[in-house]
Parts: sequence; structure tokens; C-alpha cells
Amino acid sequence: MDGMITRQQLGDYYQALLRPETYADYCPNGLQVEGAEQIERIAFAVSATRDSVNQAVESKADALVVHHGLFWTFHGAKTLTGAFARRVFPLVKNNINLFAYHLPLDGHPDIGNAAVLGQMINCNQQQPFGDYKGSPTGIKGRLEQPLSAIELQQKLESVLKHHVILATPDSNALIRTVGIITGGANSEWRLAEKAQLDAYITGEISEHDWHESQEAGIHMFAGGHNATEQFGIRALMDKTCRHFAVECFFIDSENPA
Repeated sequence: MDGMITRQQLGDYYQALLRPETYADYCPNGLQVEGAEQIERIAFAVSATRDSVNQAVESKADALVVHHGLFWTFHGAKTLTGAFARRVFPLVKNNINLFAYHLPLDGHPDIGNAAVLGQMINCNQQQPFGDYKGSPTGIKGRLEQPLSAIELQQKLESVLKHHVILATPDSNALIRTVGIITGGANSEWRLAEKAQLDAYITGEISEHDWHESQEAGIHMFAGGHNATEQFGIRALMDKTCRHFAVECFFIDSENPA
């Protein structure tokens, strides 16, 4: 390997690894903005924001790979004006490829957001969990060592480096089994109840979920959308670096949500 790959090689590698065709996603997965054919330097970030795009430009990246891309079906058709244009135009002007992988990077059994977060809190015996139009979007498993709700909250805060909201029927009760779907899957705590799990970990929580989850006997942990979804893209970066002899770097976000 000579430190340079083609856009096609990178896209083909991600296609085989993440299998986006197996998900009925609400965004296009894969190449979203076409740039340089030859790639030497790849930036990775949770989201394709104006800041991450600008940092990719400043760092002379040939590609930016993200979990949250630019195009979503719920946004409908968008004009290339205003704030949206200021995300897109720097990519085009500087010939930077944008690759985005949403649900495939949530539900992947090895490098998915949930799987890696589970590994970091010693959640073993991982199995697919969650169901978005027939595809799993997270994992469920058993903690290596049972923890009280308060202890698991503290462990998550250490791993995520982010405040974790805890809705619990008993903060001292021991937790043995957990379900994890990262990001904005706050309503999916009901799947943890259905699977008879002790706890549910996600990124966001709504006012009614805070009441309803604990009333249903589920310990619910919300650690931030961005904070819980940094793991998959970092794992993808590490895997990319090992597979190709190209330079890779991560662009962090200060997003507290």
C-alpha cells in the first residue's frame, strides 16, 4: 500500500463492512458529496456540521466520513442557500468526498455505536436489539458485574464524559441486563421492558419517558445524542486506518445535546 486509495475503494470497503442495503434508513447511506478520486487523508466526525466541514478543509482532507450526513427524508427538498449552503459549498469547492452512514453504524454488531459503548461498560453476551423496519439498531447484553443504578450512571458518565440523566424506580437496585440504542431513541425503552431487561441506555430522554420508564420498572439512562454516538465513527476510523495506509483523524464536537 502506498498511502493513497481511490474513492471507489473506500466506498466499496464501507459497503461490504456496513451493508447499508440491509437497512430501511431515512437518509442516503454512502457517498453523499463526490470529491477527489484519489484519497490520502480522511477526516471522521459524528456529524457533517459547518464546523466539521471547515476543519476538514483546513486539515486538507480528501474525504469526510460521518454518522450524521447532510440529507434526510424528513427535511424534504432543500435549496443550496443560507446555512445549508455553507456546509455543502466548502466540500465542493475543496473537492472533499462526504461519506455518511447512519443506521448501519448504529446497529453494526462489532463497530456500531451501541456495541462499542456496551464493550466499554463491560456489557457481555451481546445480541442484536431494537427494530427499525426489520433491522436491529442496537444491542442487548449482560453486565460482567452487576451495578446499582447509581453506579452504572457514574460509569457511563466516566465513559461518555457527559452528564447522564437517570430515570429509575430504585437508584440502589442492581442492574444485570441492559439494552442500548444510542442517539435519539428515547421511546425505545419499551423494547427493553418487552425483553424483560433491567435497564435501557440511549442518548436523549423526553419528559414523558422520564416518568413512564421508571413507572414501568425500567432504569433509563440518557447520556447525550452526540456523546453516545461518537463510538461507531471512531471505531470505523480505526478499522479504516488498519485496512488502508492512509492518514485518518477525528474531529471532535462540543455539542452538549
